[in-house]
Formats: sequence, C-alpha cells, structure tokens
Amino acid sequence: MTAQPKHFMSEEEYSAFEMSSPRKHEYYQGEIFAMSGGGEAHNLLVGNAYAALHTQLRRRPCRVYNSDQRIKILATGLHTYPDVTIICGQPQFVEAARLTLTNPSVIIEVLSPSTERYDRGMKFRHYRAIPSLQDYILISQDDYRIEHYMRQENNIWHLHEAIGLSAQIMIQSIECLLTLADVYEKVELAPDTTGIPREPPSEE
Repeated sequence: MTAQPKHFMSEEEYSAFEMSSPRKHEYYQGEIFAMSGGGEAHNLLVGNAYAALHTQLRRRPCRVYNSDQRIKILATGLHTYPDVTIICGQPQFVEAARLTLTNPSVIIEVLSPSTERYDRGMKFRHYRAIPSLQDYILISQDDYRIEHYMRQENNIWHLHEAIGLSAQIMIQSIECLLTLADVYEKVELAPDTTGIPREPPSEE
C-alpha cells in the first residue's frame, strides 16, 4: 500500500483555515500543528502575567497581547501564538488585516508537560531569530519559578531564575517589574511528589 502524500498548505491557505477553525494551529514549512488548550492553572498564570504587565504599560507606547495574537518569525517561517506578547513602538503586521505580528519585544510562555521541551528548545531557537525580541520568559506550572532570558550583545542570552513567591524579575527592556506573588495569585499548584520544598528556606 502506498502512503498517502501530505497536503502542504500555503501561508494564504493557512490564514484562511485559521479564520474558520475553532482551534489554533501553528504553521511551519507548509504543515499545520494543532495547539493544545490550557487547564485552569495555565489560564490563571497567563491571565495574571498579562494583567500585571498591561497595568504597568497602559500609559506607555507598548501593547500587550494575549494568546489569540498570532506572530510570524520572518527568518524561519514559523507562525505561532505565544501566551503573552508585548510590542513596544509601532507594531508590524504581515497583512493589511493586522492578523500576524512580526516584531515582538517580549514573549512569555507558560510551561506545560506537553510543550515544555518544545518551548525550551526548538521554539526558543525560532524566537531567538526575531531581531526585535529582547526577553523570553518561561513560567512554571510545577513550582513557583520564572526563568527570564535576556538578550545581550552579540546575541548572547543571559538567564535569570526567580524562585519563590517573594521573588521578582525586572524586565529592563520595557521597565516593568513582574512579581511571582502576582503571577501565581489564586493558582493551586499540583501536589508535589519530589519532597523538594517549593519555597526556598527562609534566612534567619
């Protein structure tokens, strides 16, 4: 039996398909990939991060978008939907309908078991190819932890890890402070089975 050939979509076909689809899909090299929906913890973390940054940027020339906003990485061709996207300055779109952004300044992803390896690996490689991107932020669902990758000179990325509800990160490129207490507000983490405390020991 001969294997059925794959149907490869053009970008125009993909865009039309997305407008009629109840689910979101990534697009890469002619193929589409369904994106999984998030659970309660994921949705709260995204909403809290969005709200905290939106409040700080309301009177400034930056825009905060939720996970319905599609972006395209021009250098690689990947179309995807980050959990939170921030653009400072004039947004640049692929099409006149203003559906697909190309110049994010900050991208935030909430990690989940099904996407963590992708978000840390191949997806981050795509994101690093965006010239405008200054910060990539990963929020854990397993413990109180945020990983903040900051672009340095010569495209070197520096990692700062914030752990515990009293911790915070400063996003220098947009002059915003993100506290873990705000991000994890009302979020119930899954029971810990490792025996490792989620909060670092207090110093006395």
